[in-house]
Amino acid sequence: MTELQALTQAIGDLDEDQVMKILKEFVASNPSQEEAQKVVNACQQGMAIVGDLFEKNEYFVGDLIFAGELLTAAIDILKPVLGGGKTAKIGSMVLATVEGDLHDIGKNIFKSMAEAAGFEVYDLGIDTPASLFVEKVKEVKPQIVGMSGVLTLAIDSMKKTVDALTEAGLRDQVKVIIGGNPVTEDACRMVGADAYTNNAAEGVKIIQGWVK
Repeated sequence: MTELQALTQAIGDLDEDQVMKILKEFVASNPSQEEAQKVVNACQQGMAIVGDLFEKNEYFVGDLIFAGELLTAAIDILKPVLGGGKTAKIGSMVLATVEGDLHDIGKNIFKSMAEAAGFEVYDLGIDTPASLFVEKVKEVKPQIVGMSGVLTLAIDSMKKTVDALTEAGLRDQVKVIIGGNPVTEDACRMVGADAYTNNAAEGVKIIQGWVK
């Protein structure tokens, strides 16, 4: 599957033309949903390259933003083969980047893939305080709450949010999934979440399992 490596590299290089060319050819080949998931994974690996180069100061904030937009465009192209043609909603979720964190690339990938899988996603954006999660859960009564964060401080914000849901008497009504760089099994336990993931495709599989 050299195409997958080429795609990963093209995203890492922020080569929009090459990314679009590979994806359009892929979609035209009438692929299976499973193959489409592999392509999404290749895109995510490309994003990991972008993240590494950003940490080494070879890429800048503008590059990160561009990479996020490139990825959103990539997921849009893939939506029809990811099962985006299905209109039946299989569940709903409230999703946001937690308070104190402004990163939304991972959240946006997860959102696109969850929507493609048939979820109604209420996206509260970035830097979202616990009180806003509680308000939205009361309003829309989702089955799932998703929290994203890239900074280490996000773990504390996630815990605060779960505690706030518990205080509001809502915790037993929702499943909580958390994701992002600092998220580990230990962090998941500390936060009081039901599951964690650093891979959007895997995260979508988890939440699909919850609503079956």
